[in-house]
Amino acid sequence: MTSSSPPAAATRRSRGRPAVPLDRILATALQLVDEEGAEALSMRTLAQRLESGTATLYRHFGNRATLVTHVIDRVFGEVDLDAAALADLTWDQACRTVAQAMFETLGRHRRIAPLLIEQTPTGPNAMLLRERCLAVLLGAGFPPEFAARAYATLARYVLGFAIQLTGSGDTGERARALFQDVPPDRFPATLAVAGSLPVPLAEEFAFGLDLIVEGLRAAAPVG
Repeated sequence: MTSSSPPAAATRRSRGRPAVPLDRILATALQLVDEEGAEALSMRTLAQRLESGTATLYRHFGNRATLVTHVIDRVFGEVDLDAAALADLTWDQACRTVAQAMFETLGRHRRIAPLLIEQTPTGPNAMLLRERCLAVLLGAGFPPEFAARAYATLARYVLGFAIQLTGSGDTGERARALFQDVPPDRFPATLAVAGSLPVPLAEEFAFGLDLIVEGLRAAAPVG
């Protein structure tokens, strides 16, 4: 007895969804985070965006944590740093350059910061960025432990400011008016500096970065 029905294995293959390129998956995942926030990134939501199934994603990622690792590293791949140019800088110039470049990149993806809290970046782009900065610090004569702590401090400083980028940004005229209208008998110091408040986030970042670098200079166990 014959049948025109295809074998079961062939049926399963014909009903399967086509593979989705890794680059498209990561681009869509990052777009999802940019538009809806880090909490919106799930295997199911991403699959819906791709008009595919979660099985397609599991071909590339064992779980959400692995997906997050790849998304984070895609962002680190956008950090614009030339290795040769960085090597020509003094250690303090290099620290400022790396931190500023990281901050500007995270500023283009203002909702990505919560994912950076979930795990230490260990993708190839993040590893390369860390390697370049550590090489400069070690080349300046800093002991390994000090160099590691210096880089960690800079990275966490950048992350701390990047998290603030996810806010509403309502720190302009309304906040300025509030500071200038405080009762002078209760908040004389605040009123005295009200004309300089609130400090724009970019200026605050640059100011704090200078303090960190100068602090490293003072504490560095090198001549």
